Amino acid sequence: MEKERVCVTGAGGYQASWVVKLLLSKGYIVHGTVRQPSDEKNAHLNNLENATENLQLFKADLLDYEGLCAAIAGCTGVFHVASPVIPYKVENPQVQLLEPAVTGTLNVLKASVEAKVKKVIVVSSIAAVQHNPNWPKDKVMDESCWSDKEHCKKIESWYSISKTEAETQAFEFAKKSNLDIVTVCPSIIVGPMLQPTMNASSQFIPFIMKGGYQNISNELRMFVDVRDVAEALLLVYLKPEAEGRYICLSHTVKTQEFQDKLMSLYPNYKYGNTFKAPDEDCLLSSEKLQKLGWKFRSFEETLVDAVQSYQKKGILETLQVKVSSGKIN
Repeated sequence: MEKERVCVTGAGGYQASWVVKLLLSKGYIVHGTVRQPSDEKNAHLNNLENATENLQLFKADLLDYEGLCAAIAGCTGVFHVASPVIPYKVENPQVQLLEPAVTGTLNVLKASVEAKVKKVIVVSSIAAVQHNPNWPKDKVMDESCWSDKEHCKKIESWYSISKTEAETQAFEFAKKSNLDIVTVCPSIIVGPMLQPTMNASSQFIPFIMKGGYQNISNELRMFVDVRDVAEALLLVYLKPEAEGRYICLSHTVKTQEFQDKLMSLYPNYKYGNTFKAPDEDCLLSSEKLQKLGWKFRSFEETLVDAVQSYQKKGILETLQVKVSSGKIN
């Protein structure tokens, strides 16, 4: 019996690398899309267990429909992980965030229909959930809560708009095409790195340990381990009853508590030391995902494994940070 083929978009990225690793370990044949298969930054993928025989990298970005079609052809499932993350400076939201996120998602879905894919898992974000000023303040946010795009425009949260619009369009596409689409909305993703260099998703912990935050808001922050997100994506793929969207977060802590925990484990680093009263906090729940059978690691395990990976790659010694103050975006 032939092994099942699945496609992972943006395979060389922080989250997608762990998805590829997990799928390979479970015996899947994986088609990974990357901008340039021969690029050294994707070399770590070829060193994964079972990669030699079961991993094939395809040259494609989200706006390259033909490239996506080639990568998805022959696959029964797709994990759409690739999406632009928050750049430090958004000068052109349409080009930097909205078009790659929205058009890119639709390209993946159209290519999936063409390839007669059975199921697509789309990685969204809690950024598509939590920005809703009309949600009752004393009510925990669940999957029925959507970020208000007009509110996001007012606060210039372009990333939130891109994720909200892409996820909305995915479900609209599902209705018209009968394609089985499930979305997963992770919180801030932390944990060990597989890829050789840092990206926006993996820099939160090193930035704190290098004293990057001073005089910041002591707000509630929601975290999830990068490996637990990979497990969640595979879980909703395998469960026939999985439907709609799933919030994916495991630990909710204040910024001060987060830093204090790191300081207790690794005291010999330069940390920030001033925290301001927070704006209003919101709470989200992963109850729906946990009822499906999702489990997650302890916060300490995530932090220790993350820091060890940064130390091994020399990141904490070489990272140069520009001090940020105010609210963490």
